[in-house]
Amino acid sequence: MSTSHQRFNTRAGRAFDVLNVALLTGVGLLAILPFLYVLAGSFATELEITTRPFFLWPEEITTSSYRSILSSDVFVRAFATTVVVTFVGTLVQLGLTALMAYPLAKADLPGRRTVLALVVFTMVFSAGMIPTFLVVKDLGLLDTYWALILPMAINPFSLIIIKNFFQQLPPELEESAKIDGANELQVLRHVVLPLSKPVLATFALFYAVGIWNDYLSPLLYLSDTSKWTLQMILRQVTAAASLSADEMATDVPPPAQGIKFAVVVIATIPVLLAYPFLQKHFAKGMLIGSVKG
Repeated sequence: MSTSHQRFNTRAGRAFDVLNVALLTGVGLLAILPFLYVLAGSFATELEITTRPFFLWPEEITTSSYRSILSSDVFVRAFATTVVVTFVGTLVQLGLTALMAYPLAKADLPGRRTVLALVVFTMVFSAGMIPTFLVVKDLGLLDTYWALILPMAINPFSLIIIKNFFQQLPPELEESAKIDGANELQVLRHVVLPLSKPVLATFALFYAVGIWNDYLSPLLYLSDTSKWTLQMILRQVTAAASLSADEMATDVPPPAQGIKFAVVVIATIPVLLAYPFLQKHFAKGMLIGSVKG
C-alpha cells in the first residue's frame, strides 16, 4: 500500500474527504440554483412568478412562454442566424489560428521571435472599440456577418497554446511525411491536425461559446434588425419591461416575465449540450500534453 493511500485512509484523511465533498457540493449547488430557478420560471405562470420570490418547481406547469417564442419569426430567424454564424465562425477562426500556429511552431522560421512578440503585445494592449469599428467600417464589413467573425479571428492566447501543442509533436512524423513527398500544407492537414484533435476540439468550443454569447459585436456592427443574432434578441427581451405579440411577431401573447426565462434557457442549453460531447477531448488533451516525447 502506497504512502499517499495510507495517509488518506486515516480518520483525518476521511474527514478531509467528507469536508471537501460537502464544500464542493455546496459550491456546485450555488452555481446551478440560479439556472434551475430560471428553468422552473420558464414553465411557471405569470402569477406564480410575481407572487413567489424563489422556487425550483412550478405549482402549475405551462408552456405558453415556449409556444410564444417558437411561434415568433423574429426569434426563430435570430436562432438560425446564430447557429450558422457560430458554425462558420468557429471553422474560420480555428482554421486561421492553426494556419498561423503551425509555422510559428518551427524554431527555424525567420522572424519568428518578432512575430511572437507582436502576438504577446496584443494580449496586453488592444486597439480599443473605436479603432476596431473604424477598421471594420473601412473594410466594408458593416451590416455583414463577417463583422462578427473576422475582427477576433485569431485569439492570441489560443494561438500560443496551439503553437506549443504543435511543438510537442514528434518531428520524425513530419520528416517521414516530407520524405514521402508531402509539402507543408499536406503535413499540416494529414499529420499535424489529426494528432491535434484534443487541443483543436478544446479551442473550437472556446471559439464557439465566444461567438454564441457575443452581443457587443452585433450591437456595434449590425444596424439591420433582421440580421440580429440570438444574444441581441435576449438583450432586448431582458431589458424590456414587457413585450407585445406584435413586437415578437407571434400569434401567442407572451407572458411578461416567463418569456424572459424561456429565452435565457433556450440561449443557454445549446452551449451546455456541447460540453459532454467534447469532454473526452479535454481529458485526452491533458494526457497528451503531460507526456514528453
